[in-house]
Amino acid sequence: MRPAAYAQGPHVGQGVDFESVTLSYRETVVLDRFSLRVGAGEVVALIGPSGSGKSTALKAVAGFLRPVSGRVCIGGVDVTDVPPYARGLGMVVQNYALFPHMKIEDNVAFGLRARGASRDLVAKQVQECLKLTGMETYVGRYPRQLSGGQQQRVAIARALAVQPRVLLLDEPLSALDAQIRRSMVEEIAQLHRSLPDMTILYVTHDQSEALTLADRIAILKDGKLCSVGQSQALYQRPPNRFTAEFLGNANLLPVQSLEAPQGDWASVIFHDASLRVYAGDTAGKGNALVCVRPHALRLSGEGVDLPNRLHGTVQSVFWQGDQQLLRVDCRGTSVRITVPLHHQVPVPGEEIVFGFDSEDANLVPLT
Repeated sequence: MRPAAYAQGPHVGQGVDFESVTLSYRETVVLDRFSLRVGAGEVVALIGPSGSGKSTALKAVAGFLRPVSGRVCIGGVDVTDVPPYARGLGMVVQNYALFPHMKIEDNVAFGLRARGASRDLVAKQVQECLKLTGMETYVGRYPRQLSGGQQQRVAIARALAVQPRVLLLDEPLSALDAQIRRSMVEEIAQLHRSLPDMTILYVTHDQSEALTLADRIAILKDGKLCSVGQSQALYQRPPNRFTAEFLGNANLLPVQSLEAPQGDWASVIFHDASLRVYAGDTAGKGNALVCVRPHALRLSGEGVDLPNRLHGTVQSVFWQGDQQLLRVDCRGTSVRITVPLHHQVPVPGEEIVFGFDSEDANLVPLT
């Protein structure tokens, strides 16, 4: 007999809700009153340092771990006590977890057969999912006869074959080399365009994957939700210090705000330099931080207008292929600046003038 979740039909759009979920291993709390709403058809990436609770959150949705308190809901239905097989989910993990003694078509069919699907449905779904992941020409092969990227495609096809309401991806590309990983990111993005109603929760350590794939990003720290928002907005306007440092490794300049922000903008002082930046939700006088990305900083030169000007001494220069990274001492604060290759790059020990546009920086609280 098929579980009720399976009987709901293919790719029914269903959201996921974490409602104050707390999870612990023995006496160690790994997820602390975690609340997050993921909309139907949305792609949300969970990122954060190792041990922050990302994979634990995914396992709570999958049903592999039961919360100490709080609820997990799928499609508005409380599934906290529902067994994993009845939740209507697909899951892909980083080590693929393919059965080595089974051909790829049997690996893809495994979940369907375990659910008692008819032979005709199994054949139809296996064919469609292998085609969707570009693996239809590899029928008859065993996992050992495939590359890492091909095995990962088979793992994704197996997850899709059960027609999941929600697809859970737990570091699915971490075992692949950089070039294949980039290709797979594009393929997963294309997959979601083909199945726009499918909700995806994506755990990754790779920030570029999160920024490329996710509609929204949720950042975890010490088992708690640190911030969540639209990917581009979270990168451009981080709401707090940890988000600014973790997502994109921004420069943070300690400043003093002499007056409450005027609308969206604030005038601040960095040592003897007056700066004008986006204020966001940081209001009032006092100490704060200016967040500015390395690529937003520009060196002074002919024809370059720098509304916010700073001075510093070049400490080091690192060639990075398509750009060069400068580390600059700016009044005791280490600042990173990325410079295009065509630009004349200063040498260590050289005094430079650099700056940024007001809209490229925002104010964040000290803590």
